Amino acid sequence: MKIQEIKELSEKERDEKLNDLREEYFNLKFQLATGKIENPGRLKYMRRDIARILTLKNNQPAPEAAQADSEADSKKADKK
Repeated sequence: MKIQEIKELSEKERDEKLNDLREEYFNLKFQLATGKIENPGRLKYMRRDIARILTLKNNQPAPEAAQADSEADSKKADKK
């Protein structure tokens, strides 16, 4: 999954995708432990996809934080 595809998803869709990827990653790790995994290289790509989503999620300011920042900026402007 490319970063652009992730950016196009809504916040709710990203959360759902993240949960699906984590669940699939868990299942692949379980298959690896039991020796029944068909493509062990897929684990690497699953980890990267999870990291991409988490990076985007952590880099975007929360709506409450953005509102608080804008209120603080307006108070500074009023003081000048």
